Amino acid sequence: MIRIFRTIDDSIHQINEVSEGCWVALTAPQATELLEIANAYHIDIDHLRAPLDEEERSRIEFEDDYTLIIVDIPVTEQRKGQEHFITIPCGIILTDDKIFTVCLEDTPILSVFMDGRVRNFWTYKKTRFILQILYRNASMYLQYLRVIDRKSDEVEKRLHVSQQNKELIQILELEKSLVYFTTSLRSNEMVLEKMLKSESVKRYPEDEELLEDVIIENKQAIEMANIYSNILSETMNGYSSVISNNLNVVMKMLSIITIVMSIPTIIGGLWGMNVGGIPFANHPEGFMIVLFITIVVTLIGGIILGKSNLF
Repeated sequence: MIRIFRTIDDSIHQINEVSEGCWVALTAPQATELLEIANAYHIDIDHLRAPLDEEERSRIEFEDDYTLIIVDIPVTEQRKGQEHFITIPCGIILTDDKIFTVCLEDTPILSVFMDGRVRNFWTYKKTRFILQILYRNASMYLQYLRVIDRKSDEVEKRLHVSQQNKELIQILELEKSLVYFTTSLRSNEMVLEKMLKSESVKRYPEDEELLEDVIIENKQAIEMANIYSNILSETMNGYSSVISNNLNVVMKMLSIITIVMSIPTIIGGLWGMNVGGIPFANHPEGFMIVLFITIVVTLIGGIILGKSNLF
């Protein structure tokens, strides 16, 4: 899908034809649409396809007629009724008088620009537009990181009550999402640093404050992702130790029970041998005496094993 936007009278409007100073948004475009854009504006078709590959890495490339910027953006997806956090590439192609964005799906990062909910946004101010996209991207990472933190707290509370595989798997999924976020944020930081050093992307004095905000937000997102990742990792290690300790307690109890229950078996086997000289064999209360001896020996064995540190 191709949508064209342009700032007219300080407000964003969707238009039908590509013109100077407009923004062309390609969302999950078809092959024919990519070919049309590539031929019309002399953009390498591989550069248009690159952001549509989920495994594409963040990078910036400078060509004669345009500059390609690819960054990872956070998105959510539903799997088996659960919300999962992943990252996908988003491409920004900057030409002399137009800006193109290519993404696999509609994202809140670009939707706010399409809906006109971003202040001081003009499609013809391309450098500011790129910085605003990067700022919104870092802010979205921070927002999703807070959601992950809340989810981890909820799972941890449930683990205090019931240590089931379901909760542990949820923590593993959250930890995996944080790994994706950390890796993507570091790649985005490298792209940002390279973009700032390049002369292909013009910098204006009025955008310096926004540039500082982008750097601060991205660094904060990296720090938060690292902190939450460490917390979840330590939480998993802690609960693994608790589960292992609980298993040891259960195995200790089962071992004690097994040994204690073997005492009556041994006594019964000795008194049940069909040979002469069995004590109390001819005693009228022989069975009760043997039963009493068995119970006493079993209790003594259970008390001794229970208080010992052999297990």
